[in-house]
Amino acid sequence: MSLRTPALMISACLVAATGCVGSTGAARPDDSGTRLSQSPSSTPSSSSAEPVLPARRAESVVAPRRPVRATLPSGRVVPVSGAGTTGTGVLDVPDDVDVAGWWRGGSRIGDPFGSILVAAHVDSDSEGLGPFAELLTVREGARVRLEAHGLRQDFEVRSRRLVPQGSLVDDAWIYDAAGDLRLTLVTCAPPYDASRGGYQNLAVVTARPLGPPEAA
Repeated sequence: MSLRTPALMISACLVAATGCVGSTGAARPDDSGTRLSQSPSSTPSSSSAEPVLPARRAESVVAPRRPVRATLPSGRVVPVSGAGTTGTGVLDVPDDVDVAGWWRGGSRIGDPFGSILVAAHVDSDSEGLGPFAELLTVREGARVRLEAHGLRQDFEVRSRRLVPQGSLVDDAWIYDAAGDLRLTLVTCAPPYDASRGGYQNLAVVTARPLGPPEAA
């Protein structure tokens, strides 16, 4: 099965996405409402200028890290490996149903916004059902824990939706790098129709953080 965005595809139960962030700067008015300027007469002399200290990360700010493990509501622990895309834009989900793939272009634990996209196959001809099969029946309020090296964050399931295979033009929330931070878990969903390429839907589970990341 496959999933397509205008620029990317997601197959084998998943999705890929891109995002960009830009910023602009502008002169800041002073308290009187006039625009600050620097002229030879107003520029402080080098002798009176205070030294500029190098920027330092605040202790309260967490350095984002990619997930390496997910604990599903059942308690099943699933290893998470990084997943890129093929030359045709297909998310390269691990073949092993017991291993999930985190899209490297998505958000990480510790990022302030965006979708942390983690996907896995629902089953396999040789391995049977995989752990992500429980997403087909997961309920609102269930807990999922995502872990990185030295960091963990708990999430609560808010919704489970079936999304038809195909273009994701109208479903950018699955992979969007903007918006509130969320964990997005994806796997294949029935019906299965071999003549039409396999599973016809995706099960997309969205979970929101219960709090900030914690040291593991």
